Amino acid sequence: MKTLSYDFLVIGSGSAGLTAALELSKQGRVLVTCKEATSECNSSYAQGGVACVIDPNDSLESHAADTLSTGCGLSTPEVVKQILREGPYRIAELEQIGVEFERRKGKESEYDLGQEGGHSHRRVLHAGDITGQAMMQGLITRARENENIDFLEYLLAIDLVTTNWIGHPGPNRCIGAYFLDKSANEILAVHATCTVLATGGIGKVYPYTSNPDVATGDGVAMAWRAGLPIRNMEFVQFHPTCLYHPQAKSFLISEAVRGEGAQLVDARGKAFMEDFDERGSLATRDVTARAIDYVMKKQGDPYVYLDIIHQSETFLRERFPNLYEACLRFGINMATDRIPVVPAAHYSCGGVVAEVNGTTELPGLYACGEVASTGLHGANRLASNSLLEALVCGHAAAVEITKVWKSLEGEMPIPPWKFGKAVMSDEAVVVEHDWNEVRTVMWDYVGIVRSERRLYRARQRIQNLREEIKHYYEAYLVTADLLELRNIADVAELIIRSAEQRKESRGLHYMADYPETSEKAVDTIVHDKPGGVLT
Repeated sequence: MKTLSYDFLVIGSGSAGLTAALELSKQGRVLVTCKEATSECNSSYAQGGVACVIDPNDSLESHAADTLSTGCGLSTPEVVKQILREGPYRIAELEQIGVEFERRKGKESEYDLGQEGGHSHRRVLHAGDITGQAMMQGLITRARENENIDFLEYLLAIDLVTTNWIGHPGPNRCIGAYFLDKSANEILAVHATCTVLATGGIGKVYPYTSNPDVATGDGVAMAWRAGLPIRNMEFVQFHPTCLYHPQAKSFLISEAVRGEGAQLVDARGKAFMEDFDERGSLATRDVTARAIDYVMKKQGDPYVYLDIIHQSETFLRERFPNLYEACLRFGINMATDRIPVVPAAHYSCGGVVAEVNGTTELPGLYACGEVASTGLHGANRLASNSLLEALVCGHAAAVEITKVWKSLEGEMPIPPWKFGKAVMSDEAVVVEHDWNEVRTVMWDYVGIVRSERRLYRARQRIQNLREEIKHYYEAYLVTADLLELRNIADVAELIIRSAEQRKESRGLHYMADYPETSEKAVDTIVHDKPGGVLT
């Protein structure tokens, strides 16, 4: 088994991971690992923008109030203020590396700020309608120019390596990870003084998602298997408006479209959001997704429509150039046609318990971005706060690491990967079947509206599947599909068990049996995997 050694290992190449890598490169050698091509991550698909207080008429207090209101009592006020306060500094750094945010026509000194659901002011900086892609291009370019940063693509993390697991004496800490090199079909180990978990989201746990195929919850699953506490996994945000079209795979219609006046209407053309929330189509995502789900089920329709035909073609082409052209490819003209949309799994507000600076319960391991639960989002994420959190926490994690990494114990050998009696599988159909079953169970029983009976059924099925996957994992040589299946099944159980703990409806978690919100807001924690015990 080949073993590489670096000062810092960053697992994930999204905005959080690359922000951390760039800062860490000032201290030592950094390896960034990517499951696919470097740019294939949730950050690249973010259309809307970055929420940040820039307008003099806006305020940190207002942004914090909107964030706390959306978080439904589970956002931590100190964490919210800390992250929002750092926003302008991270925006300035992006601009220094060449990322250009839109300016107002005729007033180039002012940003063209968008407004999205849940925001009381226009405060969303954007680069056209491909903000995430523009940010990632800037970060990737700068990182690839850095001689202290190496990239390894098509490397799928298998598990974190901890000293307890390998039998090293002393306090437990993370010293790296095992990987499957998909291009060579070989096991690889990476040793690092500090490891940054920046693996992104969990959207592929559901069959309908806005996330790319890489979003299989690897970081959350690995952290749980390594013994870390996982918080608030029941809060899965379903984006209200994904394009409903047989040829459109995971195609998101940005919330910014509603910010520019689009209305949600049913199949008969009736606007319905005012019936559910006084904010209408600018209601938060949890309210909007449930409203769409209710209308679809009540009327028996497979989708609803997003209607922005009151805006001119000129305006739409300028404000949403890429979105406009993409819709045209599917035979939809935004200026004349209503856009068919459905909710889809979009973002996980829960994750590995971590501080704003990425610190976790496991020394040597830091978590930032969507994989982490910092206390910012609470029970529901405010639109465009995700890229902000990734930038701020990625940078903060790197700053914290630079303070401590030289004091940590030196290199410890990582033992060779144990193949045991595993053989090549000739039953790939089993993996494919289990993939489909996990995701179908989650959509049918652990979706936008839940009940105790549905959650019980889901848990029984997922636990049986996890046992089957465990036996398969032990009997056969690992493949990418098997590793990702193991991870989505682990994440599915975390979501179900977290949801079962919450006997109320709050934020993104709606229980038909408990429609009211409890007076006391309490986090859910799943923490029953002692370090070193892997399943």
